[in-house]
Amino acid sequence: MSKDKLGRLEKVDLREIWEKEDTHFTPWLAREENIELLGSAIDMDLVVEAEEKDVGPFRADILCKDMATNNWVLVENQLERTDHKHLGQLLTYATGLDAVTIIWVASEFTEEHRATLDWLNKITDTQYNFFGIKVELFKIGDSRVAPVFNVVSKPNNWSRSISSAASKLANEDVGETKVLQLKFWTALNDAIKSKQDSPLRVQKPSPKHWHTFSIGKSGVHLSMTFNSKEDILGIEVYIIKDQSIYESLEKDKDQIEKEIGQKLSWQPLPGRSASRIKLYRSNSVLDNEAEWNSYIDWSIEYLEKFYHTFKSKIKNIE
Repeated sequence: MSKDKLGRLEKVDLREIWEKEDTHFTPWLAREENIELLGSAIDMDLVVEAEEKDVGPFRADILCKDMATNNWVLVENQLERTDHKHLGQLLTYATGLDAVTIIWVASEFTEEHRATLDWLNKITDTQYNFFGIKVELFKIGDSRVAPVFNVVSKPNNWSRSISSAASKLANEDVGETKVLQLKFWTALNDAIKSKQDSPLRVQKPSPKHWHTFSIGKSGVHLSMTFNSKEDILGIEVYIIKDQSIYESLEKDKDQIEKEIGQKLSWQPLPGRSASRIKLYRSNSVLDNEAEWNSYIDWSIEYLEKFYHTFKSKIKNIE
């Protein structure tokens, strides 16, 4: 392609697309595909739980759940330069809603407000996270306008490398199994990210026997498990509390297993306020790193089948 055929990137004023913050921008951002775009900017899987949520006499813009931790996430929007009013609002709302992650979305951040978010990240407990996100719109020629979310402030340790985490685990003498768990989930994440067409959104890996993915429904997780004692890999849909979701899916058992291409283990888990639908792979040895590529290939194949099969069915359950 010759240089004269390249387009020129043009910035679009936010108010041309969203005239009002509460009736235009907030409903747009709360849509599934758009909150996913915001979440991808900060490596979080977000699911919207409420819009214009009442907090005493005030109303918070968007309340989400972080699918990796099930913690509350507050999103405060401002289609203009940041001001003290919105800073006060987001702190008030976060307190009232018991949110541990606070995301301030604005068209422009003053240096003072960016520094304030940095300071909050510095002085608060590590479980609390403050993000400043600058939203911009661009187009090329007559193309559709595209949104871009740029992170201007984030927690100090948010970009900490996985390799340093693994090194820390090794130095703390927590056991070879946990080091291998973290290493395996990291390798799985890398393989998923290398696939441009994968629907899976990776989470930060942890030194645990499980690793979760969002399936777009609060209280429902797509998870992988690695039982190193019995040498079994597993992929499951794990449903918290809402037994009606499990029962609706079980009614469609034959069609689901046909789409997955495997018989599944259906587990209502009576007495545990949860249920799961699971696929197992035996003879999977965690410390046999030479076989990890085959484990990962199997994992991605069936994670994607689970995602495509269950997401649409869960979405249609009332």
